This record gives sequence, structure tokens and C-alpha cells, in this order.
Amino acid sequence: MITLSVVVPVRDAEPFIADALTSLRLNARADFEFIVVDDGSVDATPRIIDDFRADLPGLTVLRNSTAVGLADARNNGLSLASGRYVTFLDGDDWLGRGYLADLVAAIDGLGCDFVRVDHIQVEGRKRVIHRAPEARRGVVLKPRDRILPAGSKTMVDYPYAWAGIYRRELGDLLAFPGSLHTAEDRPWIWRLHREARSFAVVSLAGVFYRRLVSNSLTQIGDERQLHFFNAFELVFEQVENEPDLLPKAVRTFCALLAHHLELSERFSPPLLARFHARAREVLASLPPGLVDEAGLEPERAALLRPLLPHRG
Repeated sequence: MITLSVVVPVRDAEPFIADALTSLRLNARADFEFIVVDDGSVDATPRIIDDFRADLPGLTVLRNSTAVGLADARNNGLSLASGRYVTFLDGDDWLGRGYLADLVAAIDGLGCDFVRVDHIQVEGRKRVIHRAPEARRGVVLKPRDRILPAGSKTMVDYPYAWAGIYRRELGDLLAFPGSLHTAEDRPWIWRLHREARSFAVVSLAGVFYRRLVSNSLTQIGDERQLHFFNAFELVFEQVENEPDLLPKAVRTFCALLAHHLELSERFSPPLLARFHARAREVLASLPPGLVDEAGLEPERAALLRPLLPHRG
């Protein structure tokens, strides 16, 4: 019986995928399976993955001839998972030795629906631990209770799917919105916290997350960045009839929109015009009072001001 399924979506990660797969080999157990989804890579990624077939027990490889995006690649992997639990790893990241066994021990011991963990952010030789926002550790909590308060960083502001382990019986709650090519983890984490029954956070940091990778979507200013708006429209749909949660969703959207505007030099002029148009459209659809009271720092609020609808 398989205890843990690790889903690894990857696309054109030739410089990094060997590190990811080596770290899986160092974490391998007879009851672990590793599902690598090669999402239309055109570099040497497929050949490197093939080199690991003989050395990585439990490896399954699924290849998409045409890239479908991170969300659907993860969903492809989930469809093949047979473990009691599921976790994720991106193809340009890696795991510390023994991390997966510790992750399984944590959720086994707590008996909850999912467990979130800290992670280690990597920039060149620099290593910095980033901690999940929840201060209470090793205690089973109600996920919905950790969405608020609106004015503080909470667990829905820590959306990284790979920073945790999840019971596969959660089913559709683990599926990502396949129409999105970026920000797919935002509606995912909101639905998980709204609908799951129990979770915990533990002080375990074993995922090494490479930041500022050149082909990462966070560094690329193409039209996929417009999916940020689609992602938050899905969040707003979830909470439109939940007045206690809507202010938090609006505040998070406004803060992230300001962040995108701070990086607007990565957009071409036509794409920036489209980005501004979508921003105006979404901002106009939100309750004015909630946007006005989003509580952004003055510099960020000034970035949003030209995009707000004129109030009569």
C-alpha cells in the first residue's frame, strides 16, 4: 500500500530537475511513489528524467506533448496518485534528506486533513527560512478560523501547495483551477481553508524553494499574468455570500495588485494597457467601501488610485 504520493510538475527545468530528483531518491521509501509530469518540455528535461528511471524507486513519468500549465499538470499527477497522502514539489526546487518521512509522521500523529509547514527560500547561496503565518504549532485547528483577520497575514496568504501534506481523500478540494496559468494556488488555498475540516502547522522546513528563477512565471511579463485577475474572481465567487470573509479577499487582492503594478516594467506597453483595463474592471466590481478600507501602505494605495472608478 502506498502511503505518500509526490506530484512533481516540470517544464524546461534542465538546470534544476536533477537536483529535485536526487532529493527524491534520498527520501525514497518502498511505500512512497513519485509522479513526475513533464509538461511539454523542449529542453533536456525528458532525457534527465529518463536517467533517473533505474535509480528512483516508485517513479512514474507522464509526458504532455503540449504544455497545459502548472495547474493542469498538477491535476494530471493527482489523477495518478494512489497514496493515502499527497504532497507536491516543483521541478526547480528540492527536498532535504528525510523530509518526506517527517512530513508523513506529522500528519499521522495529528490525524487532521492537512498539515502545512515552513520552507527555505534560496537565492544563490543565500538560505532564509520562511515560516507559515500560524503561530500555534502542532495543534489541530479549524481551517476556516485561520482565514481572518483581514488586516493580518494569515494562512490563505501562504498558498504554496508544496509546503504541506494532504489526505488524498480530500478529493476535489485538492484539484487546481485548470484554466489558470498563474495564481492557481490562490483560489485553491481559499477553498481548502473554507471547506476542509481540520489542519495543523508544524515547525518543519524541508522544501528548498528557488526564488528568481529566470523562466519562472513570477519573472516573466507575458499575458499569463492576466490570469491573476481570473484567479481572484474565483476567490470572490467563493466568498460573495460570506460577508465575514469578503474584506479579507478584497484586501489580499488589492495588496497583490499593487505588487504587480510595482513590477509593471516587465510588461510591454500593450500588455500593460490590458493589465490596467482588467484591474479597473475587477476593482469596479468590488464593494467600494472595502476597496477604500483595504489598509494598504500609502505608496501602494497611490498605485491603485488611478485605476479606481470615479465615485459620484
